[in-house]
Amino acid sequence: MPDQTKPRARDLGVPFSGMPGPLNAITDVAGVAVGHVTLIAGEGKLVIGQGPVRTGVTAVWPRGVGAIGGVTAGMFALNGVGEMTGAHLIEEFGAFAGPVMLTNTLSVGVVRDAVITWARDHVPDKEALFYFSLPVVAETWDGNINDAYGQHIQPRHVFAALDNAAGGPVAEGGVGGGTGMSTFDFKGGIGTASRRVATPMGEYTVGVLVQSNFGRRDQLLVAGVPVGEEITDLRPIPSSGHNLSSSIIILVATDAPFLPGQLKRLARRAGLGLARTGSTAHHHSGDIFLAFSTAVSPTTAPSGLDVYTAVPNTHIDLFFDAVAYATEEAIINALVAAETMTGINGATLYGLPHGRLQSILRRHNRLRE
Repeated sequence: MPDQTKPRARDLGVPFSGMPGPLNAITDVAGVAVGHVTLIAGEGKLVIGQGPVRTGVTAVWPRGVGAIGGVTAGMFALNGVGEMTGAHLIEEFGAFAGPVMLTNTLSVGVVRDAVITWARDHVPDKEALFYFSLPVVAETWDGNINDAYGQHIQPRHVFAALDNAAGGPVAEGGVGGGTGMSTFDFKGGIGTASRRVATPMGEYTVGVLVQSNFGRRDQLLVAGVPVGEEITDLRPIPSSGHNLSSSIIILVATDAPFLPGQLKRLARRAGLGLARTGSTAHHHSGDIFLAFSTAVSPTTAPSGLDVYTAVPNTHIDLFFDAVAYATEEAIINALVAAETMTGINGATLYGLPHGRLQSILRRHNRLRE
């Protein structure tokens, strides 16, 4: 369960645009369930295969644990130095079935295979099982503080994340797939947020979840304030020369009915939320975004044609706003939740200091007291 005593960005007085849902999380979209497994073990010198271990896996079910019905989807890569398996299927069909998994770069294979094994053992319908054969698994690099080449994620960890996923509050920071990640040279990880969208057709929800592992310190903006330029200490203690600025996965969920092409447009707008935090999408970064709708189900017309209901494009700007605003807040929530972590060879990522953040925002008249 998430630590309910841990503050989020709004609790610190950080102002954001838009109206959040009740949980301000991706799970405000009915049916979405999130599960984390976090692996933290060992200290000191790196011994490949033995640790120290600072990694994990996160499962996001669009329609609830074990749901076999697919969802319409669209994806976009702002910078493609990363991996999301199942991407070609999404591009071709505009849909996917099963969960979305987040983990570290070198565990994509075992996580993918474990999802197939889970489906084999839990989906009795052979036709439905076929659609689980190309799972969606995305990654970011945690090898700066984790024994990445030790490949410590095992199938049992994937099964636990899948089986224990739930609605409700979502744990953030250094948990699940975000355990070993950094953001703007602070500790990063998992973050989430949501927005309500009022339209003439009714009210809908947009939820975002990020696995955040990108950015240089000097770029960090919080509520438009150049916080990264003002906190120049608490720099990472690296274990190698590898660039810490490497990738973000952004998942966008909505209960509004959208077609695949519209969802691809929503996925693109996640990049605008990313930019609101200061990112410019670096050369070595895998900035990969996936949007899905839980609402689209075709009906069969008398002619035998599938008939879909979708939000008209005349109202899509409201959803563009929601995606950008929720993405920005999810990234800042990841920063606020993440705590200092030390891993291989003493490599350390420092947590964003809350008091100093508030002082900087107050000085710029941007703190919501």
